[in-house]
Amino acid sequence: MNRRLSKLAFVGLLTACAFGRAAAQQGVTDTEILIGDIVPMTGPPALLGVPHTIGVRLAIEEVNAAGGINGRKVRAIFEDDGYVPSRTIQGVRKLLTSDKVFALTSMSGSAQGQAVLPLIRQSGIPVINSLSFSDDVHTPLTKNIFVMGTRHPVVTEQLSAALDVRYPGRKWALISQDDEYGEMTRDGFEVSEKARKLNVGLKTIYKKGQSDFSAEILRVKQSGATALYAGGVLSENVGMVKELERNGMKDVPVGISYVAQVPAIVKLMGPAGANVYTMDYVVSLDSDKGKAFIERAKKHLPAADVERIHRFALTGYAGARILFEAMRQCGRALTWECTISKLDQTKNFETDVLNSPVSFSPTQHLSMPSLKLLKANPATMQFEQVK
Repeated sequence: MNRRLSKLAFVGLLTACAFGRAAAQQGVTDTEILIGDIVPMTGPPALLGVPHTIGVRLAIEEVNAAGGINGRKVRAIFEDDGYVPSRTIQGVRKLLTSDKVFALTSMSGSAQGQAVLPLIRQSGIPVINSLSFSDDVHTPLTKNIFVMGTRHPVVTEQLSAALDVRYPGRKWALISQDDEYGEMTRDGFEVSEKARKLNVGLKTIYKKGQSDFSAEILRVKQSGATALYAGGVLSENVGMVKELERNGMKDVPVGISYVAQVPAIVKLMGPAGANVYTMDYVVSLDSDKGKAFIERAKKHLPAADVERIHRFALTGYAGARILFEAMRQCGRALTWECTISKLDQTKNFETDVLNSPVSFSPTQHLSMPSLKLLKANPATMQFEQVK
């Protein structure tokens, strides 16, 4: 009886080990690798999510045209979460347990990524996050999550400092949001304020979802401020800039987050956006690398998709390329463990669409690429690099 129990235990152990190996290799067949992506593809946030998917699809088209990854073609399943955290959890659970994808190329937005973080940590699936993220996603480090980007406080700090150099002696105002994103904006601005001894006349916080900024901009005008850091996300920045114009302050330089570095925002601001700046780690589309990216896209994507390309298409593309390279280095024996190990060893990987190469390490899963100053051009409806 004891011998029989021992034999059953041994068989059970072998079964468990086999299951562990199979689970680690889910989404991989002899001919195909299945990846998953979850972003908002409907509603206003689709302005960011859909271009992201275009970038991922371009990376897939390119790698498949070159023979795939070690002979396997890549296929993706794209889930729409509508920028709703509960839908993000449902979508990721579907990708993991029903579709059984091998890896993820997004965790959607900041709040959505926070919501799904426990599930992804528990699963162990390799993830490249390049759309939007909170500090929780990379600090403390999670073994299977790699973030391609930088911290919002760093952007705010460097952008306000760059504008102080460009417009010295200005009196500043800061308008920020009443959430974690707003807190990160305030943290970065405070660093620059202290380091550069900025003359700050006003700091005010608005409620998330607010659309009318007439009261806030009136306070900016009354404070005598001649430079503004607009700590909105998308439409909020437009509202502030248009309100500046209505108050006869269209010449005031304005700093905004790279999140709003999209043509639709420039179009909505119109001529009022002529003095709006941002800093980004993604190359501008008017640069040589940006133009080359568009030409590559034209070879593989429909014209309608090419027309929708902006900075989030480039980040989606870069993140997918980094993931595919790690998978390629694993050879035919493709596993989660190997892919994560190769991502940990990523050193100066050139994506062709970022300002600097990408590196990760076992103790650093946030890439922190270099930032460059960009300025809105209402005529081209693009943000262009400041020479």
